[in-house]
Amino acid sequence: MHRSLFVLLSLILLGGCSSLPEQLNAQSERVITDFSTWTQQVEAYKGDVRLGGIIAKTTNLENQTRLELVNMPINDVGKPNIGKEANGRFVVYVDGFLDPVTYSEGRLVSVVGKAKGLELARVGESEHQMPVLHAYGEHLWRIEEWVAIDHAGSYLDTCYGLYCHDVRMGPSRGRVIKEVK
Repeated sequence: MHRSLFVLLSLILLGGCSSLPEQLNAQSERVITDFSTWTQQVEAYKGDVRLGGIIAKTTNLENQTRLELVNMPINDVGKPNIGKEANGRFVVYVDGFLDPVTYSEGRLVSVVGKAKGLELARVGESEHQMPVLHAYGEHLWRIEEWVAIDHAGSYLDTCYGLYCHDVRMGPSRGRVIKEVK
């Protein structure tokens, strides 16, 4: 009895740890979350799409903002996976004004909206057909960095009464961990 109650409470608590941000909820049950799946049927599909990526360009138009995104695969809670390679570009139109300083080049964003076909766009001197999405929700992400230090070599554990500290001998190694938040 106690074990099953513990398991149930653990699942409830873990389920609340990571969930899809409210603004990324789709309006329909069927939503495409894979860029290659969308591009294979871009002309015919007019349903909901949820994707993420890196902002390459922000352009404010009269009544809407145009974002050009470099696609990055997203996980089940909509976060772009920074450990995977970017694969392709797409265009997003958002109603209203988005500040180009906030939505600047290099920021991570996830969007959800309706597929709207293709658009001819320029990347440098090259022209490409890019899939278009009219977004009704977007979420900016930030990358948090922290350092994990791996102590190598031997160490002495010295204690004097209540005061204890480690005396490390030899080099320490560290690595920067990047997480999308």
